[in-house]
Amino acid sequence: MMIALMALYVALLFSLVWLGIIRFNAFWKASPLIVLLLLNIGLFIPMGWGAPQGPAIVVRNAVSIVPDVAGEVTDVPVSANTPLKAGDVLFKIDPTPYSAQVKSIDAQYKLAKTRLGQMTQLYERDAGRGFDVEQRQSEVDQLSGQLESAQWNLDKTVVRAPADGYVTNVALRKGARVANLPLSPVMAFIDTSNTLIGVEIDQIDARYVQPGQEVEVAFKFVPGRVYTGVVESVLQAIASGQAQTSGAAVAPKGIESAPFVVRVKLDDDVFAKRLPAGATGTAAIFTDHVKVSHVIRRVLLRQVAILNYVNPF
Repeated sequence: MMIALMALYVALLFSLVWLGIIRFNAFWKASPLIVLLLLNIGLFIPMGWGAPQGPAIVVRNAVSIVPDVAGEVTDVPVSANTPLKAGDVLFKIDPTPYSAQVKSIDAQYKLAKTRLGQMTQLYERDAGRGFDVEQRQSEVDQLSGQLESAQWNLDKTVVRAPADGYVTNVALRKGARVANLPLSPVMAFIDTSNTLIGVEIDQIDARYVQPGQEVEVAFKFVPGRVYTGVVESVLQAIASGQAQTSGAAVAPKGIESAPFVVRVKLDDDVFAKRLPAGATGTAAIFTDHVKVSHVIRRVLLRQVAILNYVNPF
């Protein structure tokens, strides 16, 4: 853009000299350098914090699917990278042992309730002890809790999608045995119900970035297009500034000015849900300062969007 503006000025200057409107004296000979200096000081350098630009990436929450009960897998109806709704079945575990447990406890529960009723009648007729009623009531309550737990285990033999999304790299097959161990996930579920877009902004340019400001993003996934959005938040911490509890003294390390991360929400929710995790691009944030530079930044971003057709980096 700097080259284009300077070329435009030189062309205008040449035209005015050629038409005899101005004399080509020492001032006009030095004017391109003066214009170049003024553009840098008055427009392009302030544009860094008035309309900061940085790389953007699409991030999605990944859920490690670990079953709540162990057993043999009887069915895996899902396919990799196929859209799913919350509650759709991911896979099923053989329910036989859990169903048998429910039936066994249910039979004991019904018998305990019958005995409780009998003891209650005897007590009301002054033919029984209150202690026996309380004991039978305790048995009923205990078996009721066991039945509820057994029914929960039975229900968990059907593993369902926790949200809208899809599973990726599905290696689970019928006949495999799964366990309810947190370190042994059997699937990776990608949550698409919420699209997270992060933009890295250099610290020197992030001073005026605030939630609610306008954003434009050009994704390499969709070259030639620019999408609008707003700033959701500016993350208040990065890893280099994080202190962790330990028994050691402070360890000196090289301090670097790492960029801050700004979270962005696109106006087009349908397109945002379609973006794959890891999609990258370039984003520009338009602050309330140096608004004259916003037009230049918009033009530059659209140049980036067009170059995305041929630039893989």
